[in-house]
Amino acid sequence: MEPASEMRVFVRALDRGSFSAAAADLELTPSAVSKLITRLEDRLGVRLVNRSTRKLALTPEGETYLARAKRILAEIDDAEAEVGRARGVPRGLLRVNSVTHFGLHQLAPALPEFLARFPRSMSS
Repeated sequence: MEPASEMRVFVRALDRGSFSAAAADLELTPSAVSKLITRLEDRLGVRLVNRSTRKLALTPEGETYLARAKRILAEIDDAEAEVGRARGVPRGLLRVNSVTHFGLHQLAPALPEFLARFPRSMSS
């Protein structure tokens, strides 16, 4: 599993307060969530979470990691959303051939609304 995925599991477990709740959200087993967080801790060389049968408690390193992980994951989500939005926006050169009457009476009146909705279509 890639580091961002481990980060998401870690954040979800802490946000939900248990490995079981995180596992249900992520369609994993509680054991898989526990193993992923243990693998993350092993890779980092620090304990992030003190586990008990009742709750999860962050270590000081875990608090630091959780805050940074949330910011990093928010940035990843924002970047992916931005790219996704750009995919649905018209851009590039559009050539339209029509008879004069149709161009003057149908296309020309529609251009201001099109340019208002898609201002980047002129610059691309």
